[in-house]
Amino acid sequence: MKTKKKLPALMSAKYRGRTASYGCVLAGWLILEVMMHTGNLSSLFTSLLVPVCCYIVAAIGLNLNVGVSGELNLGQACFMSVGAFTAVCLSGSLARTIPAPLPRLILSILAGALIAAIFGILIGIPVLKLEGDYLAIVTLAFGQIVKSLITNMYLGVDENGFHFSFVDNQVNMAPGGKMLLNGPMGATGTERISTFTAGVILILLALIVVYHLMYSRSGRAIMAARDNRIAAESVGIGIFKTKMLAFAVSSCLAGAAGALYGLNYSTLVPAKFDFNTSILLLVYVVLGGLGNMTGTIVATVVLVLLPELLRSMQDYRMLIYAVVLILIMLLTNNETLKTWVQKLKKRYTAKGGTAHDTES
Repeated sequence: MKTKKKLPALMSAKYRGRTASYGCVLAGWLILEVMMHTGNLSSLFTSLLVPVCCYIVAAIGLNLNVGVSGELNLGQACFMSVGAFTAVCLSGSLARTIPAPLPRLILSILAGALIAAIFGILIGIPVLKLEGDYLAIVTLAFGQIVKSLITNMYLGVDENGFHFSFVDNQVNMAPGGKMLLNGPMGATGTERISTFTAGVILILLALIVVYHLMYSRSGRAIMAARDNRIAAESVGIGIFKTKMLAFAVSSCLAGAAGALYGLNYSTLVPAKFDFNTSILLLVYVVLGGLGNMTGTIVATVVLVLLPELLRSMQDYRMLIYAVVLILIMLLTNNETLKTWVQKLKKRYTAKGGTAHDTES
């Protein structure tokens, strides 16, 4: 009897979104693994698997910030860049000490997530005292600052340790030394150790963290502060602390995503994590639905793969891509369609409740 009750509980209104998210990720991983091992997946789409996983993790983190906390963040690409270049530098410096790829990948992702979270806390201290457009502008400016700093960094490692230079390349290394950061050229000669399975595991971990936070007491406090700041303060909720928690977790997930992304390419330039990348992540979140993690996953996959699917239409693919974006926005904001979907949900919920009662 208890076993029968568990499945309806997973499909209840509270847990249905979480179950759907896990189900989508696991089903996608299983299908793609079978396709890769049977040779039914092209090299183009195989090369996109890890980047798609990275964008999904970053978008999930951004949805926590924008959809759950209600704070407009335009600096998510900045935290990705912090995680990416931290991971690249750590992996390169540990190549001789830890030759095995898996331990280095895990350590690099953890380091990227940690450093990005620290940056998120530091920038969050002054930024989260602002609201609305001011917060968006400051996070955008912070992203440009970080990109400029990384563009002017030169970092090398040899038997004597690290060698650092800023603006001008004055790094002098012993024979056998390795350049980790090379100014505007970014990171070159990086060993590619990221894998699709690691990306899927990272997505699942991101979902576990976000859903656990959303359903916890802290998550309810974050949403209460988003819905009505004055009412939340009146019952003793610390607005700054709740915002900081969401912002730190969001930046941490972006750092982890950036770490996996950076270790997927032999060459990585700082310009990759510019304003356009932050806007793309925001588009994934908005089209997937604010606070809807399953929708974010689906929207990210579709919008990352769509330009590649339209590559054969070289002259019109970006026009078609823009038209599809507009149509999706119109459909997702159509009141008639929303009413129809709500009716379907109520009907499904009613049937599920009846079935549950009968089994009991």
